[in-house]
Amino acid sequence: MSKAEQLPNLPSVDQVLKEATIQSLLQPRPHRRVVAWIRDSVDGIRQQILANDSSGSDDLIRAVTSRVEQLHQQDRGQSVRRVINATGVVLHTNLGRAPLAEQAIKRVNEAMRYANVELDLHSGRRSKRAQRIGKLIAQLVDAEDAVVVNNCAAATILVLQAIAAGREVIVSRGQLVEIGGGFRLPDVFCSAGVQLREVGTTNRTYASDYQSAIGDATGALIRVHRSNFQLTGFVTEPSIDELVSLPLPEDVPVIDDLGSGCLEDLADLGLNEPTVRTSVAAGADLTLFSGDKLFGGPQCGIIVGRARWIERLRHSPMMRAMRIDKMTLAALEVTVDLHYSDQSRSELPVLRMLAEPSEAVRQRCERVRRHIDTDSPIDIVACQSPVGGGSVPGATRPSYAIKISGRHIDRIASQLRGGDPAIQGRVADDSLLLDLRTVANDEVEMLIGRLQHVLQSPGEGRHR
Repeated sequence: MSKAEQLPNLPSVDQVLKEATIQSLLQPRPHRRVVAWIRDSVDGIRQQILANDSSGSDDLIRAVTSRVEQLHQQDRGQSVRRVINATGVVLHTNLGRAPLAEQAIKRVNEAMRYANVELDLHSGRRSKRAQRIGKLIAQLVDAEDAVVVNNCAAATILVLQAIAAGREVIVSRGQLVEIGGGFRLPDVFCSAGVQLREVGTTNRTYASDYQSAIGDATGALIRVHRSNFQLTGFVTEPSIDELVSLPLPEDVPVIDDLGSGCLEDLADLGLNEPTVRTSVAAGADLTLFSGDKLFGGPQCGIIVGRARWIERLRHSPMMRAMRIDKMTLAALEVTVDLHYSDQSRSELPVLRMLAEPSEAVRQRCERVRRHIDTDSPIDIVACQSPVGGGSVPGATRPSYAIKISGRHIDRIASQLRGGDPAIQGRVADDSLLLDLRTVANDEVEMLIGRLQHVLQSPGEGRHR
């Protein structure tokens, strides 16, 4: 069919809406959104006809509905919903990093209604947002004071802008990092209005390098966690103790950007990560870390340190733009309480997953395999679970995974992602690995049900 014959036959929106497949989309989706998909699809077919003199199909309604279904699947794949994390990556940035403790989830649900975000229920008077949580966090890590903003990147910008705007901030060349999303430290310095003063070399920096760079223009010294990579071999850099020991002017603070928010020594798990308390005890003027990494709470940026510097942050005009909302505040309060109660390893999912013996993970794998009735080759294999999320770079924990082999692995992985709940595994060497270190006990039955459904679908398992 020629271009001249096809263009007048393009279906109208009303015609497409009457199709059965489109009618089924109208149940869970708003009418206006489906109409927008139809219009986009019709326009796409029109452009294809104009460019190629053919849509590739004589059935134009079918061509349009097929495109609408594709747009629907793309939209559904981006819509935020629950995912069972079977990747084994404990702090998976793409999956929201730290899952909250059940007590925190309950408190968030309560706070989603009206909540006393800025109201003292004892006095009936207005209070300052996050004032209480700041005191609790400061006490938890033995700091003088603390403030909370919406993420650690915001914390970095706030500290640099409020403390050292228009002045130099000294940093080791080996710490000029780029993390996910193109977040580069030199760009952050520029955005905060401070001048970057690099010292040392990529692999070796000494305290004397910092000392030599200190001058009238110096606004601060900063140490930065490398987040997602390691330097090994002929490498050295000063500790936070060495930086704090340098003879500095009163108006030049030492900033320790820890990132991961580790509160306790994890050496018994084979994980070597600097702790917040160690930084504070060493005398860092300001220590920055994320709430949703090893701290085990919601996304936020936590800044602890000396009261005079924290007070300057608190009065910065940027604080209002970076403040946390009521859901974050509610979840953070519960997370802090769990750290106080010494129940962090049993109640905070991140620490519980990291601490769980690999044998317990293997037993979950056995439970899953026993309940899967399929001809698809399924094995239990030893693997390594990365900590992830910019914490303990390169570190892993021994684990076990369900290994599904055979044909159509990409299709199986796609079907698992597309279901409810979605299941995200990892494909390696033509196999699908489902690492159960990051699958909670109460998620196993859902995982079994979804696997049974997908592996017994036509074209998979015994029906291949």
